[in-house]
Amino acid sequence: MKILKNILAFSLVIVLAMSCNKGIDPITFVDPGADKSSPVINVSFPVEGAKIQVPELITSVNIQFEATDDIELKSISVLMDGTEIVSYSQFKDYRRALETYLYDKVTNGLHVLTIKATDLGGKVTTKTVNFEKKPPYTPIYAGEIFYMPFDGDYMEKVSFVTATKVGNPGFAGTALKGANAYAGATDSYLTFPTTNLKNAEFSAAFWYKSNGAPDRSGLLTISPSGAASFDASRTKGVRLFREGSATSQRIKLNVGTGAGEVWNDGGLVDVTANKWVHLAFTVSSTACTIYINGSVAATVPCSAIDWTGCNSLSIGSGAPNFIDWGHLSDNSFYDEMRIFNRALTSTEIQNIILNDSPYVPKYSGEVLYMPFDGNGKEYITNTNATAVGTPTYVDGKIGKSYKGATDSYLKFPATALKNANFSAVFWMKVNAVPDRAGILTISPTGAASFDAGRTKGFRFFREGNATEQRFKSNVGTGAGESWNDGGTIDPSTATWTHFALTVSGTKSSIYINGVLARESAQTATDWTGCETMSIGSGAPYFADWGHLSELSLMDELRMFNKALTIEEINTIYNAEK
Repeated sequence: MKILKNILAFSLVIVLAMSCNKGIDPITFVDPGADKSSPVINVSFPVEGAKIQVPELITSVNIQFEATDDIELKSISVLMDGTEIVSYSQFKDYRRALETYLYDKVTNGLHVLTIKATDLGGKVTTKTVNFEKKPPYTPIYAGEIFYMPFDGDYMEKVSFVTATKVGNPGFAGTALKGANAYAGATDSYLTFPTTNLKNAEFSAAFWYKSNGAPDRSGLLTISPSGAASFDASRTKGVRLFREGSATSQRIKLNVGTGAGEVWNDGGLVDVTANKWVHLAFTVSSTACTIYINGSVAATVPCSAIDWTGCNSLSIGSGAPNFIDWGHLSDNSFYDEMRIFNRALTSTEIQNIILNDSPYVPKYSGEVLYMPFDGNGKEYITNTNATAVGTPTYVDGKIGKSYKGATDSYLKFPATALKNANFSAVFWMKVNAVPDRAGILTISPTGAASFDAGRTKGFRFFREGNATEQRFKSNVGTGAGESWNDGGTIDPSTATWTHFALTVSGTKSSIYINGVLARESAQTATDWTGCETMSIGSGAPYFADWGHLSELSLMDELRMFNKALTIEEINTIYNAEK
């Protein structure tokens, strides 16, 4: 009986097994094919060039990577600076490994992360990432209280506080400086506490590559939360934003003064250029000013900022408290963002620009470049010219330009300018009053006479009347002097004109708007006793014939340690006209 029960039970098991498999195809082997490809590795953190800045001498890094293979992964080895720190040989998905490993022995200095993946066929792929742990950031500018370089993270380097992400902002994969930059995204931005940012004076400066879509957005906004109305919210805090089109965007500023608001309509940024542009704004108890590439775009009267209820800074959007006019998220790129507890000067903003993006000579032999963008700074040496009298800077051919004044000019050391061959190029909008003036002069100090002074250095100047001005040069050869009577223009047209002077060991040449006006025979230039160049005047050493201060506008001054060819002159002229 017991045997019969066992037989029946066994039969039931067979029947049930057959019933369960009814309608299900049997498992069949599928050939995965030939192992053709090597593993693929993607590292999501740290990114190439990342800079980790924390107060601790030793910190940790959360290594995140993915390795895939067309057939099967065999092993993965993770190395830091050549030493293995962890390895993997068993994977839930034999074709894909998504791993995170916390390495807690990162010291100050440069480091190389290496990830090596091997597949069953023995093919090996190696991926390396270079990153750096740096000591805590020390502010490098007076009054700097906030610095966010966006080098792979959203940490503010003065406080070591990380901004809060809203939505999905990202990184640009490119930068003006450093390893990366902030990349905006739809409905995305960063927020940061304003605890140390709410000061009587306020400045912000950063690099910006504008995306014209959407056609408007907030850039940096600090607005009160819970205001009774949108109008009321604008009486507190500050808002930098943009409005425009796919080709041009106007950068604007709104400042809340408590009793009311102040508007600054700023200036335009060319979106189509697809270039990094430096933006800055300053707010004091008397004025608020917007700067674009270091030049004043607009300045308006202002009183002190009212910070009541302003607890959060938004980066890359007007949200959440400045949204009524659609100044929401920005899809543009941001880099090297700094905030200050004081109103910066134009010179200080120019220094930041040059420190972040030092000028690299654009043309062969270029030894001096003065764009006159609000000051007399020479960009190659990062040296300021000395102002004599009261020259000013106004809208020019490109950005701002130098504007002369009576008994006024700039002085600049001639050290790098005294070469066997040399050239000068620049733009002028000529004012025929006075009827003559020195333009660029390098003359010797303490010459025994005016005649003796002309045997050294060079002088480029003009003479004429209200409808005709002749541009001339005089070059000292040591034993004597060489004259070039150049060519003429009609100053009454009030247009910008391009001038070039070239001097070699055989000739001097003057060009007007890229066309040769005159050549003269010339021997080597004698620079004895020539220490200073005067810009905008013949003073102090070429004054006897009244070639004194120039009231014209001058822009984009460049000097070279060679005699430019007509082709080189026209390259410069065509690039700037």
